[in-house]
Amino acid sequence: QHLSIPYDCDQCGKTFPHSSTLKRHQQRPYNCDQCGKTYTTAFHLKIHQRIHTGEKPFICYQCGKAFIDPSYLKTHVRIHTGERPYSCDQCGKAFTRVSELKIHQRIHTGEKPYGCGRCAKAFTTANRLKMHQRIHTGERPYDCDQCGKTYTTASDLKIHQRIHTGERPYGCDQCGKAFTRMSHLKTHQRIHSGEKPFSCYQCGKAFIDSSYLNIHLRIHTGERPYCCDQCGKAFTSANYLKTHQYSHTGERPYDCDQCGKAFTRASDLKRHQHTHSGERAYDCDQCGKAFITASDLNRHQHIHRGESLYDCDQCGTTFTRKNYLKIHQLIHTGERPYNCDQCGKTFTRKSYFKIHQLPHHQMRRNAVCLNQQHQLLLTRTSDLKTSQSGFTGSRCEDKHQTESNVLLTSE
Repeated sequence: QHLSIPYDCDQCGKTFPHSSTLKRHQQRPYNCDQCGKTYTTAFHLKIHQRIHTGEKPFICYQCGKAFIDPSYLKTHVRIHTGERPYSCDQCGKAFTRVSELKIHQRIHTGEKPYGCGRCAKAFTTANRLKMHQRIHTGERPYDCDQCGKTYTTASDLKIHQRIHTGERPYGCDQCGKAFTRMSHLKTHQRIHSGEKPFSCYQCGKAFIDSSYLNIHLRIHTGERPYCCDQCGKAFTSANYLKTHQYSHTGERPYDCDQCGKAFTRASDLKRHQHTHSGERAYDCDQCGKAFITASDLNRHQHIHRGESLYDCDQCGTTFTRKNYLKIHQLIHTGERPYNCDQCGKTFTRKSYFKIHQLPHHQMRRNAVCLNQQHQLLLTRTSDLKTSQSGFTGSRCEDKHQTESNVLLTSE
């Protein structure tokens, strides 16, 4: 038996056993007279034309959803049956379509066959490349018919439209909270599970979402990219800036539907609404007292531990140590007392300032080392000894153990 060499289509990734079948697949003699799209068979053209006619003859008997192609219906029915016949042999993840499995396997292989000609970014699917290219072209072909907002993908438009319809199809089975996106539900569920997979490499603080980590990292770097155009105050996130700007406009967009009281933050409104409902979902496991919010419970538990509390008079955040409160208040004042004399960057904490200075000190140390070596090369002192452990300079305590350094400092 001869081993057959697989032939891959560079357009769709489909694999063929013979070059002749690949060639036949790539020939597209059937043209759509409405949009010009081409197909390999009359059958595929006929299915495509149903997009223009709106015909969907294949209906799901369970939910009534209709499709233009029987294969789409067959795949859809697996949502109801739970069938996922295509499994990844590396991680065990299962899929309803073989094409989905093939795309998934590229995560393991690292294969990204679809490259952007403008920025060299590569993607696992042609569709993801197409969506990415709209960043360069500025194309946003999907318009919301209610507010006119435009999007690069149909799925983004669909998610946006839930703002208008109020639809929140992804519900938490633990607390009932619902979301417009599955990704938002998954992030929320980490509150219940306690999972915090995104950790700060500088201080070890962990977060439920990568976006929260990115905002947190700006505390260490000192970056505040969002500036108020009225007072010049800068913030680590667009959301913090938006909330701050309400202080200039006087806007309070979050209204209580029971008493009409308005708030600048959704979290403040939620806290307030508990006063009407009387709901106290957070119980103290030591004395049984119930509280409206988790922060109120946390504050109360300090009493059992015999800890003093220090409140911020501007936002109400509570601290167990006075120096923590003092550091926190710099957020409100905008004061950044630790200034780097080399690059001008400023910091709220001495510890962050010291971490920042490490690269500068290392650069200065390296400069001293190079200068020391240069002087030794010029003087060429005959009594210079090179030990196996490396050269130790008279001014520099760093040991240089690379071959190039030994050669530089020896006769």
